[in-house]
Amino acid sequence: MGTRWSRSDSSLVLLPENQGSGRQRGERDSDDDSLDGLDRQEDIARFPYVEFTGRDSITCPTCQGTGRIPSEQVNELVALIPYSDQRLRPQRTKLYVVMSAVLCLLASSLVAFFLFPRSVVVVDDGIRSVTVQFDHSNMRVLMNMTSMLNFSNPNFFTVLVQSVSCQVLYMKTVIGSQQLDNVITIQPLSQSQVNYTVSVEIGDSASYVYAFCTMPSIKVHNIVVFMQTSVKTSYMVRTAQNSLEAYRYIDCGTNSTYRQPGGGSIAPHPTH
Repeated sequence: MGTRWSRSDSSLVLLPENQGSGRQRGERDSDDDSLDGLDRQEDIARFPYVEFTGRDSITCPTCQGTGRIPSEQVNELVALIPYSDQRLRPQRTKLYVVMSAVLCLLASSLVAFFLFPRSVVVVDDGIRSVTVQFDHSNMRVLMNMTSMLNFSNPNFFTVLVQSVSCQVLYMKTVIGSQQLDNVITIQPLSQSQVNYTVSVEIGDSASYVYAFCTMPSIKVHNIVVFMQTSVKTSYMVRTAQNSLEAYRYIDCGTNSTYRQPGGGSIAPHPTH
């Protein structure tokens, strides 16, 4: 302990000894701290990365415990995210699942509604006209019978009428037939009509019909014929066949043009 003299500008100043030593000690401590900080950084830089794995931990499979990855794999590797991270829990998951299920159900319902095949409706509209001729030498009655079919397409796609075949029978004997192929294409949700003519010949085994049809004392020479009509339609991957049967009255004594109400029965028989 003591005092220290300091000289400044030709004057002497009396300083306490502990004040001067304290200042020097503070400067010395700050220098030591800075040196210690630099030494610590250098030590940390030289100290290698060490992964301490305990009983409940494993070595990182990406860096194999080195703490570094190759620079060329920076854009290829994915960071490890804890399982409890909120980013791994999508929001509104139930809502998305329900909406997806509803949309799928709606889409399938619409597809089934528009593409589900429906049966084509075929109606026999009866005989429209009859043209009569007589073969007096052979005692035969020759007639051309024109009939009409009405088609209704309830589908959302076109329907092709592949064929129309018809047989006319008198007393269980076939007296005429007709076959039409690739008749018509029916547009979606529309209706169409098809006229077809069957040539009929009555004679030989039924010569009495010629006598009945040419008898002048009778004004109306009606006979009953039985008509069997088969219609084959196709649409998409489905083929259907409709059968129509009906008894018709015709005047075999003269030409006639008329419309008879359709009374044929339709019996669809789909085939694949």
